[in-house]
Amino acid sequence: MEKETMTQEKLVAGIVGAPRGLRGEVSVILRTDLPEERFEPGTTLTTNRPEWPALTVESLGYHRDRAYLTFAEITTREEAEALKGAELLVDPDLEEEDAWYAHELIGLRVLDSEERELGVVTGLQVGLAQDLLEVKANGQTVLVPLVIELVPEVDPAAGIVRVTPPDGLFPGSTN
Repeated sequence: MEKETMTQEKLVAGIVGAPRGLRGEVSVILRTDLPEERFEPGTTLTTNRPEWPALTVESLGYHRDRAYLTFAEITTREEAEALKGAELLVDPDLEEEDAWYAHELIGLRVLDSEERELGVVTGLQVGLAQDLLEVKANGQTVLVPLVIELVPEVDPAAGIVRVTPPDGLFPGSTN
């Protein structure tokens, strides 16, 4: 799964995927918890592509758990194919209070409830059901579901993520 990135103080709200149909519709890999707000028809998005520095959303739809967008500037399958991989960038003003981007989490120390250091956050995988923290622990990558039961505290200012993992999730640990 691709990781979310930050480009020139803008945040990636989505990454353009494969085209669908002949009229420029594209799938989009969502990197926002607020797709209806970020991709509201009429919204202009910045991209990381010089040939399309800005795109105007015409529609947002879903089919089989996948999001699809159409843009006023993209009207053919060929244009949609050329747009594949483009980052759709937004200002960081709409996100939820208790939501984090990968750049805010990478490098945070991961502690258990007894203050033992378990590892360091190395990434964030955005998923449909829940996001997963990538934690480097004893030379291995551990994926921790980012749910309140397992990750009760995320404190970027303090540089920590507190977890309550089930036994055996982290190498060499029994919790």
